[in-house]
Amino acid sequence: VQLQASGGGLVQAGGSLRLSCAASGGTFRSYNMGWFRQAPGKERELVTAISWSGITIYYADSVKGRFTISRDSAKNTVYLQMNSLIPEDTAVYYCASKQGPASTLAVGRYDYWGQGTQVTVSS
Repeated sequence: VQLQASGGGLVQAGGSLRLSCAASGGTFRSYNMGWFRQAPGKERELVTAISWSGITIYYADSVKGRFTISRDSAKNTVYLQMNSLIPEDTAVYYCASKQGPASTLAVGRYDYWGQGTQVTVSS
């Protein structure tokens, strides 16, 4: 499975960005998809994830109410809509995928990773 993330950029605090992650080489419908981020000097963290069915969604507390994950099986793409951005959201964002039950969305390792896309929020 190959994942290609895009959509990062520089935005002022309070602004919005939408990240996209296009998948190829696998059966998109069978994969759970996640968005991770890593800020300088910090560990990588799971921001949000969506199950293969789209029914189960996980959000980290830090982004609840501001970020929305969605998936489009027709386009083999997962999206991350980020609103009300704050400087603390500045990081490299990665999309990732794995198979398995929805109960494992926020635990365990993800098997496939895309390259990162930089998101910078200025104050």
